[in-house]
Amino acid sequence: MRTVALEEHFNLPSLTKRIPPTALRQRGYPPPEETPSIVHTPQAKLPDVSTARLDDMDANGITVQVLSLAGPGADLLPGEEGTAFAREANDALARTVEGYPDRYAGFAHLPMQEPAAAADELERSVKMLGFSGGMVNGLTRGSFLDDPSFDGLLTRAEQLGVPLYLHPNLPPSAVHDAYYAGMPKPAISNALAAVGWGWHSETAIHILRLVLSGAMDRHPRLQLIIGHMGEMLPVMLERCDDALGPDAASYLQRPVSQTVLDQVHVTTSGIFARPAFEALLATFGIERIMFSVDYPFRSNQAGRAFLDGLSLSPDDLAKLTHGNADRLLKLKS
Repeated sequence: MRTVALEEHFNLPSLTKRIPPTALRQRGYPPPEETPSIVHTPQAKLPDVSTARLDDMDANGITVQVLSLAGPGADLLPGEEGTAFAREANDALARTVEGYPDRYAGFAHLPMQEPAAAADELERSVKMLGFSGGMVNGLTRGSFLDDPSFDGLLTRAEQLGVPLYLHPNLPPSAVHDAYYAGMPKPAISNALAAVGWGWHSETAIHILRLVLSGAMDRHPRLQLIIGHMGEMLPVMLERCDDALGPDAASYLQRPVSQTVLDQVHVTTSGIFARPAFEALLATFGIERIMFSVDYPFRSNQAGRAFLDGLSLSPDDLAKLTHGNADRLLKLKS
């Protein structure tokens, strides 16, 4: 069966090395010896978009990867420097997709420190490069997408009819220090702040801020994607309605949960646990769930084993593996 995976990462070392070390430190990127092993070990696979990656996809029945640039990236760079970085990254990705049109698609990398340029780069990447949407990696200079400066980007995505994938990123230093520092090993603090917990709660907050600020009501055709089995939201939506709904009802057009279910799609990226999937399926329904691996940070083999162990009807399995992604991302099957 055709299988599309859409939170799959690559990088371009020639671009990454242009980011000043001071910018990396300010954003909280740890040195190698303090990087969690779940992130550090697979990083060597990121640059490869040819033989080894394709062989791995073939061995595990992955038909298409929708590629996105792994951080650090343009969001660390201001002005024209960030815009140029994003353009070069997207042009390189477009060449990869052109070389393997049946195996790869792309999400645009955006210069988020310059919101107007980010909107323009999203449009260029969709209209000229054929990309399927854009990837936003966490906060930009301490701001979520509900900040008014990003309204133009949300408008442009809505006009283009493409989704934005909200991916986590490292927390601001004040959050890291208050919530995650002080563990026995720096790598444990950094894992707790990122892949072990913090990334997922941050992305859930990102979605809730977009709902509670009214941004989703202002952009009712905007479609968002989040990964990791819904970033905790499937088990929290009823609580959100109960705790937030009474005060939010005075200005929101829909209940919190309804807005999320209307405008958010979820992938399985990186989490292959049956209880998490069952909660996601019960909350969001099969029509809004898409398969992803989170390669190379999770293995295609683990993703395939998870798929093979599901008890879904053939129609629902087809929706999960490719039908929903083909429709939302307008992929050619």
